[in-house]
Amino acid sequence: MELTINGTTRQIPDGTTVIDLLKTHARSTEGVAVAVDGEIVHRAHWPHSVLTDGQAVELITAQQGG
Repeated sequence: MELTINGTTRQIPDGTTVIDLLKTHARSTEGVAVAVDGEIVHRAHWPHSVLTDGQAVELITAQQGG
């Protein structure tokens, strides 16, 4: 299936969950928030949130600085 991840179109396997996606597309899950089609997905739901074809996913990483 095809997803848009942070503005880039990617092919991922059917049945991929949010946590599966993070394992392959993020360095860590610490300090990360996930939005699917503009809605934040609570961390507790990541293992059970199955992504579907055509969705837009934003992986947002907190950064420190000033």
